[in-house]
Amino acid sequence: MKKLGILAGVASLALAAVLAASNVGSADDSKLEQLKAQGFARLAIANEPPYTAVAADGKVSGAAPDVAREIFKRLGVADVAASISEYGAMIPGLQAGRFDVVTAGLFMKPERCAAVVYSEPVLCDAEAMLVKKGNPKGFKSYEDVAKDTTATIGAPGGGTEEKLALNAGVPRDRVIVVPDGQSGVKMLQDGRIDAYSLPVLSINDLVKKANDPNLEVIAPVQGAPVYCDGAAFKKGDEALRDAFDVELAKMKKSGEFAKIIEPYGFSAAAAMSTSRDKLCAAK
Repeated sequence: MKKLGILAGVASLALAAVLAASNVGSADDSKLEQLKAQGFARLAIANEPPYTAVAADGKVSGAAPDVAREIFKRLGVADVAASISEYGAMIPGLQAGRFDVVTAGLFMKPERCAAVVYSEPVLCDAEAMLVKKGNPKGFKSYEDVAKDTTATIGAPGGGTEEKLALNAGVPRDRVIVVPDGQSGVKMLQDGRIDAYSLPVLSINDLVKKANDPNLEVIAPVQGAPVYCDGAAFKKGDEALRDAFDVELAKMKKSGEFAKIIEPYGFSAAAAMSTSRDKLCAAK
């Protein structure tokens, strides 16, 4: 009798596990249906062209939102709506349910991959620095900034560039958090920082808009890796992420993906040359 009781207990636990897994799956699958009924997906972006941009009339564009808009449309979600967020606040906001997905050049890193579920790669880029013409301090790397005890560098709060500078040994008080690209250019022009760091495409876009011959781009930053982002979803939304990946793969194969991102200066081949698994495992 005791043995039968144990077996019954094991069977009950197994059944409970199956039911729990079934309930998780149902909750997971319901996310896409929720977005269809809602009529739009809520995106977190950074307003950092050409990754993301918000026009004066509120229209959301940029390579990442344009890809997301097309994929969600194919999934039956009519449109996207975006909220501008600092990079450091994006994952907490996603986890808290304030966004449905992050499409903002949020590069894949092991620690981020542990916190969210990424799609396959969408946008890839390298790092750059904006300095005054002639590069008076001779910066080629973040380590160069660290070695110059008077040098300061601007970077987005919570972003990859801030972390790269800190990891290279630049003291916290010499890494200046900059709220947006225009502020970074102005701070550099005014001499409040000695360099401003962003991905190559973002820096080039800022330089084009600034139209200031006294600025110079250093790219790529020596020793800094090439990164790729993906659409980031909340853990528990794996079914939505998987559906997103299916449509993304179709677009990559058909060439439609390239048609969306390459006019912004991104390489479709770069995004297709790697994978989420490789990027999330990279040190």
